Amino acid sequence: MEAKNDTETIPDSEFLTLLHAAKHNHSESMLELIELYKGDIVRLSQFIHMPQEDAVSHIIVEFLEFIKSNKI
Repeated sequence: MEAKNDTETIPDSEFLTLLHAAKHNHSESMLELIELYKGDIVRLSQFIHMPQEDAVSHIIVEFLEFIKSNKI
């Protein structure tokens, strides 16, 4: 049961480095952030009333737009 809630963790400094690089359009950093949150994205897509592939794509686009915004 614990394995179900087990998510990958990375140090804060590494996360901030990925976040900063993603804000500056570094594609590898964007992919790493998406991979880091992949499980959450797929789980959340189940609650959106559209095909799962479309829901996942929509969540990823919104996630990347949020990262690139100056709000964080």
